[in-house]
Amino acid sequence: MTLAFFILQAQGSGSLTGLLFTFGSIGLVFYFLVFRPQQKQAQRHRQMLADLKAGDRVVTRGGIRGTIVGLKEKDEAIILRIPPDQVKLEVLRSAIESVERPEEEQK
Repeated sequence: MTLAFFILQAQGSGSLTGLLFTFGSIGLVFYFLVFRPQQKQAQRHRQMLADLKAGDRVVTRGGIRGTIVGLKEKDEAIILRIPPDQVKLEVLRSAIESVERPEEEQK
């Protein structure tokens, strides 16, 4: 409702500057509330993937929890050991959702 009000007000007075200011303000709000936080989150995720090492406990996007036992750099694969039967899976590095931190490191 308010957007329509501003558009009608800008058109009624013949002020193109008011209309451009309104759309520019909306664009800035979208940038700071949507796009910038999304870019920061993507950057943190890329850094987390780059910092993976053997021994890290991770969770995949599919919900599989395991411990990294090996990294294959050339094909971007990771070998996970999955408890309780110690099954080994090869997953893509991009499939890792998060790294589980021990409780003493989180404090």
